[in-house]
Amino acid sequence: MSSPDNPLGKLIPNDLSKLAGTVLPAALPAAMPVIQKALPGGLRNRLIQWGLGILVTFGLSFVVKRMLEAREAKQRALAPRPAPRTIAPPQRESAARAPQAAPAAAAPVPIDTGLAYPMLGRPHISLSGQVDQAMYASFSHQLALAPPEGPLVVAISTLGGDPEVARLMGDEIRLLRDYHRRDMVFLGKVSVYSAGAVLMAAFPADRRYLTRGSRLLIHERIMSFCLNGSLRTLTETMRSHLGEVEHALKVEEESFRDLVAGSRVTFEELRQRAPNDWYIDAEEARSLGLVADVI
Repeated sequence: MSSPDNPLGKLIPNDLSKLAGTVLPAALPAAMPVIQKALPGGLRNRLIQWGLGILVTFGLSFVVKRMLEAREAKQRALAPRPAPRTIAPPQRESAARAPQAAPAAAAPVPIDTGLAYPMLGRPHISLSGQVDQAMYASFSHQLALAPPEGPLVVAISTLGGDPEVARLMGDEIRLLRDYHRRDMVFLGKVSVYSAGAVLMAAFPADRRYLTRGSRLLIHERIMSFCLNGSLRTLTETMRSHLGEVEHALKVEEESFRDLVAGSRVTFEELRQRAPNDWYIDAEEARSLGLVADVI
């Protein structure tokens, strides 16, 4: 039961008033007369009730918090400690370990050229006939219509023609490969003679293909001169023709070196056989490494 001198007994239950009385300041009863004189009766009682309620709330929260902390500390002290982990010493591998069998090597899968380069069936640029200015015009027109990116296939079938026009088309192919990073692919059909072989030399050996039954013809340039005039003028004319021949030999040597680069044919072998018109079928060209494959 609460005593008349304890105002907490009128506001909260007896058990809570005892709990709150342990935490409220001892000066609270002495301050009550001062508060009663300063305030009217109804407002004074209401303020006293609010203040006491606030003090009781904070006091209870403090007490409950201390009780919970004490209980958790007691539970931690009584809880069993986990057994220390034991680390097993590492096992040493046996020195006489049985060797593992090496995996069997997979059988090589043959590469179908048609699958590796499906665009070979439909070349982007198709050339046929005499290698001349008309062929160059067709080459330029088809090149302008070709896709701006990706590999480009250039197919040709020719019995020969102007080697300088072939070198001109080959130079444009080289510029596309070196400066635009285009993959340029050569496809020879039926006959790749003379100037056609000059064009083929503009492509790397691993980017050249021939259709079945195709033939290559590699030979030296053929030049003819007509001498007509007085003896004194013929001397200068012959000197002019001699300079032309020497320049043609240098250009031909460059083309021959490009043609055999990356193949099993040496430059000396080609230069020995070129004067006698060297005909090479598709299978032999593949075995010599002049082309990558026959399709």
